[in-house]
Amino acid sequence: MKTYLVIGLGRFGSALAKQLCDLGAEVLAMDVRTDLVQALAQDVTHAVVGDAQDKEVLRSLGAKNFDCAVIAIGADLAASVLVTMNLQELGAPYIVCKAHDETHRRVLKKLGVDRVVIPEQEHAQRLGRSLFSHNVLDYIELSEDYGILEIPAPGSWVGKSLKELNIRAKLGVNIIAVENEKKTNVSPAADYRMRSGDLLVVLGENYALEAVQKL
Repeated sequence: MKTYLVIGLGRFGSALAKQLCDLGAEVLAMDVRTDLVQALAQDVTHAVVGDAQDKEVLRSLGAKNFDCAVIAIGADLAASVLVTMNLQELGAPYIVCKAHDETHRRVLKKLGVDRVVIPEQEHAQRLGRSLFSHNVLDYIELSEDYGILEIPAPGSWVGKSLKELNIRAKLGVNIIAVENEKKTNVSPAADYRMRSGDLLVVLGENYALEAVQKL
């Protein structure tokens, strides 16, 4: 199970934390405001009141042990920079930071943040799917309801043909391509058998894509 630390529980941070939990991840959400933490407590794995600008607070929470840390503390550039530096010093493996504008984004990128997002340009739901997937193509949004996702072939599918799996009927998605070390197979035939290491390019409604990710 993938683990996430979400710092800052405004509209963006709260929506992202909920989305990651809905996808089956373990999420620790934190904010300095008790009311925001309490409002989200039932929707995430853990919710705590704390100031991420204090490195010892992050250390006590085991910040370096999370697969990904998301800084979503709003327009305060100084706070974003300090929290970023704290996480880096503690050894957080992957840091995503919300930026208020392009200037904010450039500063954070110079600090070495792995990914910077501006909420007006990237919805929290889309980011949640992308972070949870960690795939080559990530998530491509076609509309509010449909998207394309690239995922590794689930272990239970290896050795079985597309006909045997009957994926479209059972899950409501279409496999539009299969990628492996040798080639990309577009519109694979029904007798194609899944192999370990295959990457599947899957098209479908968002709820169906979320179900596929949990296999």
